[in-house]
Amino acid sequence: MLSSGSKGNATLVATEKTRLLIDAGLSRKETYARLAAVGEGAEGFDALVISHEHTDHISGLQALALEWKLPIYISTATRDAMRWHPRIRGFELFSPGEKFTIGDIEITPFSIPHDATDPVAFTLETQGIKIGLVTDLGYIPEVVKQRVKGCRCLVFESNHDLEMLKVGPYPWYVKQRVMGRHGHLSNHATANFLADDFDGAAQVLVLAHLSQINNHPEIARLTAQEALARRTRPEHTEVHLANQNTPTPVFRF
Repeated sequence: MLSSGSKGNATLVATEKTRLLIDAGLSRKETYARLAAVGEGAEGFDALVISHEHTDHISGLQALALEWKLPIYISTATRDAMRWHPRIRGFELFSPGEKFTIGDIEITPFSIPHDATDPVAFTLETQGIKIGLVTDLGYIPEVVKQRVKGCRCLVFESNHDLEMLKVGPYPWYVKQRVMGRHGHLSNHATANFLADDFDGAAQVLVLAHLSQINNHPEIARLTAQEALARRTRPEHTEVHLANQNTPTPVFRF
């Protein structure tokens, strides 16, 4: 993950044959810098894949699309909710729940509850390896629990500590949005999922989209680790944290 949080989101997913950028919430300059920081170049991408139209997921999209001249995989409703540069036309439209393939990666978008037009999360599969990218959702519906089963690597939102949010500086209407059923997952909500519904398949769990104001990395980490320890059959899952300012390690499978 090149960046994760309210100021910009972008994730590199690559095989020997295919390179994808999932969301483009960083500027062109910063995207290039983050790629370089993990030893990757900015050339050779096959597509841009977009989860929803909020600024922290698309602020660098059009600049990158114009420079890289790549197809943009996006839902029809999300595309139609945005204003586009007239030179950008290479859209590949998908519908939530319908699989599509880019190179040797099979992608399944699925609907999530968030206050965007048609927000989706993704699972990506290749050569028997499955990863999940699940952020920007206010609660965890059954479809999410089912779709992420079998993921070797799972990126999952742990946005806020509820008490920090309640006493924090946000206006009350923003607090209501974040806590609402179309807002963001709290550490507690994610912990309940990890303790009760997580299948334990993931070797790597990445807690993502942490609030810089209403959360603390160690609170999120400890809450998740305690939940994993409560499981009837605790599995060995490495817990990592994505953040706003630096990329995560490169996870190889």
